[in-house]
Amino acid sequence: MATSAAVDLRELSHFYGSGTMRRQVLQGVNLTVAAGEVVLLTGPSGCGKTTLLTLVGALRSVQEGSVEVLGQQLACASRRDRQRLRRSIGMIFQGHNLLRCLTAEQNVQMGSDLLPGLSYRARRDQSREWLRAVGLGDELHKLPHDLSGGQKQRVAIARALAAHPRLLLADEPTAALDSQTGREVVELLRRLARDQGCAVLMVTHDPRILDIADRLVRMEDGRLLEAGKPALSVQH
Repeated sequence: MATSAAVDLRELSHFYGSGTMRRQVLQGVNLTVAAGEVVLLTGPSGCGKTTLLTLVGALRSVQEGSVEVLGQQLACASRRDRQRLRRSIGMIFQGHNLLRCLTAEQNVQMGSDLLPGLSYRARRDQSREWLRAVGLGDELHKLPHDLSGGQKQRVAIARALAAHPRLLLADEPTAALDSQTGREVVELLRRLARDQGCAVLMVTHDPRILDIADRLVRMEDGRLLEAGKPALSVQH
């Protein structure tokens, strides 16, 4: 495993609202994720996990502290710099964010479109390979409204992986998936980390997948409370 840090957070704090409505959602967070490492972030709903992901993913401006992602400091980074960085980050969020007018294959190909030097045929073939990898080889030409929630989630996962990201951020990627499919998806993410040196930071409440992690981190009330290797291997 590479030793360089893909993510390095130092004393990261974040607030919502202003005046009397100002509320702190992250409190002095320190976290490092190495290239090729799989880190799972757990904790109760509303404790700041998704906010943390969006800051690491350069979707929000940093208010306080240091956020270095793939060697780039995001504190005071311009909008253009953050947009450029996002091309190297794969994101899987619960809303799927699929384009309704595009087929599953075309949605996934949008991820391949970020890769330089690939022909249209190569991008198409790659999108089909990723869809087969997540178990949707027979659904290539379906539009999102013809897919179930779990199938949409798998299309979103395939799209994120198709871009060959250096960092993958995932928010409850197995929430809409059955046990077997969820297991297959997280094994795919772990393989991406191992084979391509991709760092993976995943928010999850799913106890069935904790054993894929190199490290577990727990958050409560905007603070990281503990970190370490999974204590038990989960049966599946």
